[in-house]
Amino acid sequence: MTKAPETPAQVAADLQDERLIREQGLGGAVRAFGRRVRGGDLGSLPVVVGLIVIWVVFQILNPNFLSANNLVNLTLQCAAIGTISIGIVLVLLLGQIDLSVGSVSGVAAAILGVGFTQLHWPLALTVIVAILAGSLIGFLYGQLFTRFGVPSFVITLAGLLGFLGVQLWILGPNSSINIPYDSWIVNFAQQTFLPPWAAYALAAIAALSMFWSDWRRNVRRRNAGLSEGSMAVVLIKSGLLLIGLCIAVWYLSTDRGTGAMFLFFVILVVIMNFFLTRTKWGRSVFAVGGSVEAARRAGIKVNRIFISVFVLCSTFAAIGGLLAAARLASVSAGSGGTDTNLNAIAAAVIGGTSLFGGRGSAWSALLGILVIQSISNGLTLLNLDSSYRFMITGAVLLLAVIIDSLSRRSRESHGQA
Repeated sequence: MTKAPETPAQVAADLQDERLIREQGLGGAVRAFGRRVRGGDLGSLPVVVGLIVIWVVFQILNPNFLSANNLVNLTLQCAAIGTISIGIVLVLLLGQIDLSVGSVSGVAAAILGVGFTQLHWPLALTVIVAILAGSLIGFLYGQLFTRFGVPSFVITLAGLLGFLGVQLWILGPNSSINIPYDSWIVNFAQQTFLPPWAAYALAAIAALSMFWSDWRRNVRRRNAGLSEGSMAVVLIKSGLLLIGLCIAVWYLSTDRGTGAMFLFFVILVVIMNFFLTRTKWGRSVFAVGGSVEAARRAGIKVNRIFISVFVLCSTFAAIGGLLAAARLASVSAGSGGTDTNLNAIAAAVIGGTSLFGGRGSAWSALLGILVIQSISNGLTLLNLDSSYRFMITGAVLLLAVIIDSLSRRSRESHGQA
């Protein structure tokens, strides 16, 4: 998991890990991982273990849970709210919050429905206008936060109510608008699946990209006169990723295959992970989340970082709203409502993003939404009503926050030691 700038004690611990990996190879990597876990740096381990437990339990209760057909449905269910959750990850990295992502997604969906079916705008233009509307809302939030110092909680709570009104105003007297099934956006969300060869090719590209990234990192460290990681570990990581992805592609291909909408969501996660981990902007986000004052003294333009993150959060909310409307082929006053906000925020936190700022990863959105949708999907297969889903999701969210708090204390105590 990506994290904020480290203390001297943490840097020393990382150097010790690198020495273990260099000298002992795979065994050293395992020992280094164990040391990080004991030190409170759990990363994505709790959510991965939790997801496995959830899948095993639901498979025991209903053998259809892990069927290819149900897993394809599960991936499609993850895409819309998962996309919204990417934006939540970004604001949480700054130690802020956005409570209005559901309303913003509803506004984007309303623009899609009214613009395309009633005003007869070209579909591509309608989609662009809806996304730009989301970006403009985020820019407004950023200006209110940086110029007037209004807490993000208050700004976005007002936005939740205000943009719900905007959504209803756009829809007018129409309580529901159907989006034509023959439109490309509905076809993309419901009927477009990758052929197996394309999915396997993407799996290979993903594994090669991981290998190339780790190899280039080792080369840069060697050229800088620093210790480099073990090539055996790099090869094993890339090989395991390739095997895992190929198995997933093969299994999903026994039904409809890999959904294009889910792939689009994963690509967005990969892109944001790249920007967070490989760019100056991403390093600035973690620095600001770790300490605003320290980031300002280091020369980071803090206000620009806040504005850019709020813009991205609302933009992802708008994209998620479009995906949700396309999947349902309809827009209504309830679009973006009910539990959209709660699920998007819960997915980011459950996936491993810290509420305290400065620690998290774009992958948190993917892992977290898989947990939430697995719970929802499994309970639906068991014919249990939504009351159980809310209670279980709430308990999982609380557990994730407790783990985050405990690991934070452990890191602080190890850092002081």
